[in-house]
Amino acid sequence: MVIPLSNDRGPLFRQVYLGLRSAIFSGVYRAGKKLPSTRELAEQMGVSRTVALMAYDQLMAEGYAVGLSGSGTYVASGMSTRPVPSEDQLKVRLSHFGQSAASAWARVNIPPRRTRALLYDFAYGRSDVEDFPFVMWRRALLGCARKAPISELDYGLAAGSAKLQTAICDHLRRSRAVVCDPSQVIVVNGSQQALDLVARVLVEPQQPVAIEEPSYQGTREILRSGGARLLPVPVDRDGLIPAKLPSKARLAFVTPSHQFPTGAILSLQRRLALLDWARRMNAIIVEDDYDGEFRYGGQPLESLQGLDRGARVIYVGTFSRTIFAALRIGYLIVPKRLISAFAAAKWLCDRQTATLEQETLAEFISSGTYERYLRRLRRKNASRREALLASIRVHMDNRVEVTGDGAGAHIVLWPRARVSEQSVINDAASRGVGAYGISPYYSKQPRRTGILLGYSRLREAQIREGIRRLAEVI
Repeated sequence: MVIPLSNDRGPLFRQVYLGLRSAIFSGVYRAGKKLPSTRELAEQMGVSRTVALMAYDQLMAEGYAVGLSGSGTYVASGMSTRPVPSEDQLKVRLSHFGQSAASAWARVNIPPRRTRALLYDFAYGRSDVEDFPFVMWRRALLGCARKAPISELDYGLAAGSAKLQTAICDHLRRSRAVVCDPSQVIVVNGSQQALDLVARVLVEPQQPVAIEEPSYQGTREILRSGGARLLPVPVDRDGLIPAKLPSKARLAFVTPSHQFPTGAILSLQRRLALLDWARRMNAIIVEDDYDGEFRYGGQPLESLQGLDRGARVIYVGTFSRTIFAALRIGYLIVPKRLISAFAAAKWLCDRQTATLEQETLAEFISSGTYERYLRRLRRKNASRREALLASIRVHMDNRVEVTGDGAGAHIVLWPRARVSEQSVINDAASRGVGAYGISPYYSKQPRRTGILLGYSRLREAQIREGIRRLAEVI
């Protein structure tokens, strides 16, 4: 309880009484809720217990509270909240970022959380938390908590734990052919903070920036809020089209391993063309490798960063898709000349990422547990993918075109007939199927209807039945 007391505002017991009464009126203490004991209240307020007793006597005398012998004092059952007086009509002028952020809320809040759970929900962009080895994670977390010296529980380095930097670096060298050393790793709170730091460090107001069309809304809105002038570059079945890159841009954001949201994989020829564009234009490329751990069939393509020989690529990764989203740990691999700028930006933003979680993740990776889990997860996702594609062939045949099935954990269905995206979503939901539209990821209304289907959280039987029901709609 916070009740301001003053020697020139009347008896202390009455000031306490008025503060409690105000808390009851405003709903802080609702009907039937127990009030603090007089001893507790006196200690909190720094007054004698007699003052607290007198305040409670006044509340009970006027019917605001009732005392129950041996139990305590409670708000009277008939009490209801009263409207709190409105604040002065102060007009607050938002910054450009504040205005952009406020207007972006509806655009970033996708896909929306469903009010009613659907049995066959093809939600995308989420990890399979049911298969994650939480027992091993808890054991590692407890071990790190027990071993951590007191000195490590003080503020840590802004760029991240040295152990985690090394573990991430070693893993990326093996799995994604990223060329780096631990000093280039900036540990952040998820890939969204990574994108935000890139915008803060590299983007000026009205600066032309190339982004994919369609593209991830988190990237688009961060850049828009930072005042960038967005220049959409079209995407086809082979990913971003390098020939369409604007000559004015000096920064480009791409998702080459599994384009979001279409799922296209950028071919080697186009990767080299993109790097050549960056060299000629003296530009920086931001590679968002959100789904790079999942590839099906053929040889894995080397990361764009690994192909780069001019230190022009900033690599963004996250553990939200492979471990669990609530962990909120991602990373940037930045060119050496940008390390100090990004480390300082991270410090200014939130000082550091949580230490114990970093140490636990470092142990999880360096012990080999993470890679063993990834292998199991890839096998499960591959089986789910096969069940999905086989069901589409059986129930939809030539009625749809499929993209995005070569990597990641979602695909896109493109109905060949003209259908309403929202009608498909609504009709599917009425059959217990969660399907999602692709249109929110375009800067303009797309010419074709696209339906996103994630499969990382469904069992194969659910996938087959869900597609059978969706086929009734498309």
